[in-house]
Amino acid sequence: MVSRKETPGEVRERLRQAELKNNPSGAFGDGVNRAEYGNLADLTSGLGWKGTGVLILLLIVGYVIYKLWS
Repeated sequence: MVSRKETPGEVRERLRQAELKNNPSGAFGDGVNRAEYGNLADLTSGLGWKGTGVLILLLIVGYVIYKLWS
């Protein structure tokens, strides 16, 4: 059997998911705080570098189109 060590990011995400499952009221409070203040790490955590690049590119293109029409 090949055992693979978890990276610190994977450990952190696994612990975060376990906490969300075990403490739903705390998860609700965290969600409210994230919605109020924003959290780029949660937005891009599952995308990887290519997805993050595409997201940034879409934001820039959207801004340019907005500025051209207004």
